[in-house]
Amino acid sequence: MSDVLTCVELAKSFHDAEESLEVLKAVSLSIGEGEQIALMGASGSGKSTLLHILGGLDLPSAGHISIDGIRLDSLNATELGRLRNRTLGFVYQFHHLVPEFTALENVAMPLLMGGQSPRKASASAQGMLERVGLARRAGHKPGEMSGGERQRAAVARALVTRPRCVLADEPTGNLDRQNAEQVYRLMLELNRELGTSFIVATHDPQIAGRMDRIYTLDDGRLSLQETEQLDTAV
Repeated sequence: MSDVLTCVELAKSFHDAEESLEVLKAVSLSIGEGEQIALMGASGSGKSTLLHILGGLDLPSAGHISIDGIRLDSLNATELGRLRNRTLGFVYQFHHLVPEFTALENVAMPLLMGGQSPRKASASAQGMLERVGLARRAGHKPGEMSGGERQRAAVARALVTRPRCVLADEPTGNLDRQNAEQVYRLMLELNRELGTSFIVATHDPQIAGRMDRIYTLDDGRLSLQETEQLDTAV
């Protein structure tokens, strides 16, 4: 199994006039094709910072990241944007859908940004909305949808480009248990169908227990958690 994403000895520090805060310390991680990794840790432990760096949205203070064998620090801003659009998907706790756009337009956006024609992008977006059970909501704007529907639309948007890896930051953290379970089942189903890898930051041990591996961030250091898997039936 080839590695989709690898990071080596990542560090991240924030500085101000009076002090320096070291958020990540020598973090190394790799994820193979179709793997699912849970990232756990207390609030403020650096999970979101790590995901942003892995996704090329922020720069590390030290270390490097490779996606499909390409080191991100070897790319200029345009090349990095193209690689990110082609290989990565992002899901956040808050859906970040554009409120003025319909579900179909929101899901089609990454394809349009990648240069697809409007007709092809729309067809692909409609197909992904069908996969997540939102075909009848394609023409609705986010304000006309429930919280669970909005998050399913966000998952569809993350996966519409058929990315190699999805980085999900508390994707069910803003949902009740029933909707959280529906969204997570959906992510696992799409993981199996598409072979997409997932790195999921979560506080939920039930969600983490369904992953292939669980890592914990504590005091800036990443460690593999030896824990009994919870029920994996979905």
